[in-house]
Amino acid sequence: MEHDNLIACHECDTLFTKPRLLGSRTVARCPRCGATLYRGISRRLDAICAMTLAALITFLIAQGYPIVELDANGITSQTTLFGALVALWNEDMQIVAVMVFCATTLFPLTELVALLYVLIPIRSGFVAPGFNRVLRAIQFVRPWGMIEVFMLGVLITIVKMVSLARVIPEAALFAFGVLTLMFAVVVTFDPRTLWDLADELNARRARPMPRTAADSAAAAVTANVDSQSAAPHQG
Repeated sequence: MEHDNLIACHECDTLFTKPRLLGSRTVARCPRCGATLYRGISRRLDAICAMTLAALITFLIAQGYPIVELDANGITSQTTLFGALVALWNEDMQIVAVMVFCATTLFPLTELVALLYVLIPIRSGFVAPGFNRVLRAIQFVRPWGMIEVFMLGVLITIVKMVSLARVIPEAALFAFGVLTLMFAVVVTFDPRTLWDLADELNARRARPMPRTAADSAAAAVTANVDSQSAAPHQG
């Protein structure tokens, strides 16, 4: 007999019985405080996998190409995000450089790679090693990824620099803009729903396969042969 799991509300710690399956558009809310307990399992894994992979490629483009080019009196200069981090570090703003690196590079990259690590195996029908730890890591780094905040800061800087120099947008600026929209889609996917999919896959794997008539006949023949070979030989 299968038993339902218990789930605790993250706001008021009330315990509820959680059914193993829930409709894809159904949302379970706590009747005590109204907080969202969990959402139904989304079956559109192909779409979220494709979006996450596209976001990862766009992220690499944004990191590798210059953001803007400044032209002041015939003197041009351009820099990438990594170059800006190095400049902050050299200007004795190490704490700011580390914070910008974590918010714009480390944490977003960790979330994208970790999502692909768990999504692709789940889509293929098995659970990746270290599944629970990776999901916890995704939930930890997600609030600290601030690509949209960085993009807003870049736009404000460009507006202020227009009066001082000619600003030429480069590839990374457009990549960061697209990446901001992609992350807005990716973060709508709740990674906690993958636990339900993993439970389903583990339950299917643990459930014994039904025996067919051919399997029963083969088992009977094997048992008959074993019994004959075990009987004492009479001369």
